[in-house]
Amino acid sequence: MNERIRAREVRVVDDDGNQLGIMPPYEALKVARERGLDLVEVSPTANPPVCRIINYGKYLYQLSKRQHEARKHQRSIEMKEVKFRPRTSEHDFQTKRTHIVEFLQAGNKVKATIMFRGREMAHRNLGWEMMQRLIDELGEAAQVETRPKQEGPNLSAILAPKKPGGGGKAPKPEAQGAKPPKPAAPSGKPASPAVASTPAAGKAGPAAGASAPAAAPVTPKP
Repeated sequence: MNERIRAREVRVVDDDGNQLGIMPPYEALKVARERGLDLVEVSPTANPPVCRIINYGKYLYQLSKRQHEARKHQRSIEMKEVKFRPRTSEHDFQTKRTHIVEFLQAGNKVKATIMFRGREMAHRNLGWEMMQRLIDELGEAAQVETRPKQEGPNLSAILAPKKPGGGGKAPKPEAQGAKPPKPAAPSGKPASPAVASTPAAGKAGPAAGASAPAAAPVTPKP
């Protein structure tokens, strides 16, 4: 900035964004001083470096404001931890479960931990049952990111907000698959009448069958 610029030549842009051309830094600084502003190097890697004639204090304020707005719109995911004991009361269990749902709805991950102390280590099955119950009751709000595992005296699992998934189009292939049998049914109908007509002809043909051999010798007359 100002006298600290060491380049031989710089491309100068004024406070309105107009190009003033390429000039030595001392000439650009002279122009900036005449306007009561500062000469700030904004692109030192360009060839030649780009300098702007601006109010440096205002520039820092606007830069800080933009960075603040960028951080404001960034969504940071935090890891919350909710701790249980193997013999946590029903009221406390429901209260902690409600807290977990609130954390998940806020977009955070939750580490659910069941702590064993002293003789409770002999009843780890109670902790596993509680963890499984917690996961079951959070089924619509959470998905298990890290399955429950024993870490020393603690049993823990990491839960993440459940992502909505749409998979309700499975019945359609079944409906399409049911259509092929329909054309097969009419093609089989002609076959069944043909089989049925044969025995029908046999029943009516005993008299006709006897007359048929008698008609054969009658045809050769003199």
